[in-house]
Amino acid sequence: MAKLRAVLIGATGLAGQQFIAGLQNHPFIELTGLAASPRSAGKSYVEALRTANGMTAWFVPEALPAAVARMPVVSGDAVQAKDYDIAFSAVEADVAREIEPRLAKDIPVFSAASAFRYEADVPLLIPPVNSAHAPLVREQQRRRGWKGFIVPIPNCTTTGLAVTLAPLAERFGVKAVLMTSLQAMSGAGRSPGVIGLDILDNVVPYIPKEEGKVEVETKKILGALQAGGAAIDSHGVKVSCTCTRVAVMEGHTEAVFVSLGKKATVDEVSAALREWRGDEVARGLPSSPPNWIELLEDPFRPQPRLDRDTHGGMATTVGRVREDGVLENGFKYVLVSHNTKMGAAKGAILVAELMRAQGLLG
Repeated sequence: MAKLRAVLIGATGLAGQQFIAGLQNHPFIELTGLAASPRSAGKSYVEALRTANGMTAWFVPEALPAAVARMPVVSGDAVQAKDYDIAFSAVEADVAREIEPRLAKDIPVFSAASAFRYEADVPLLIPPVNSAHAPLVREQQRRRGWKGFIVPIPNCTTTGLAVTLAPLAERFGVKAVLMTSLQAMSGAGRSPGVIGLDILDNVVPYIPKEEGKVEVETKKILGALQAGGAAIDSHGVKVSCTCTRVAVMEGHTEAVFVSLGKKATVDEVSAALREWRGDEVARGLPSSPPNWIELLEDPFRPQPRLDRDTHGGMATTVGRVREDGVLENGFKYVLVSHNTKMGAAKGAILVAELMRAQGLLG
């Protein structure tokens, strides 16, 4: 069977580079097109990465594939849907709002951008958590008259939180969540990114729009698709968070406090996290890890430097599970999630794999 031809828009940015690494040797997706800003158009990919001082600005740990380095880059405006089977988008929200609908008229678009996350006919997918929401794309196609669709992934800060809340919601119910994040610098990208003099020896206590995204997205992800498949009913959980930026390159750390729907013990909560396997259809996909959650017993873990790359950056690591004496049926824990892998590029690739397994792609 021929591989699906994929175009990557926003190919030169950090998220774009993670897409390239994640698609290397993929069993049924082939990267056949690269698009970026007009200043990169007309160059080979490796030339587009070269900065004024001669540095090749390739920043992910995996090596730049030689075949991709030679590929030509076009402007995002020049991408034609007829040349591809699917598109991956790693651009800013304002650019995504223009490019993604143009392509979605004809082909599926899997996006790391926030532009369409909050629209009623757009599912916000984490495959092990809410694969049942994926058929909402049929309603999206019907309403908009598209052959394709847009499926964004959540904000990278939401991802680890939602993954860890899912097994608790299934087994005990969840009523309220308080969360404080310590987010990696890579979450802001490299251009403009985080200024070194601002973040070194410091914690930046505010990330614009981040907290609102987490609060809204968590409810949508944990919600339920209506019986007619026309919309998602948000979960009733109350979510409050404070999002901060810290001097860590990759991997978001989050301190989570959760009020469960019924009484439980630490052992029961730990077992729920350890034993959770997620939605069956999401198991065994090419990008799926053997476990979505890895529970660590060492009280000094998880740590981003030690744990962000667990199972190729696709697992959420959890530790320090304890009772909380303030919240009703309260528990607290710490998690680490890789923000540019599971929380961005590889997470979007995983969604494409899921929808193919569900018969919604190709």
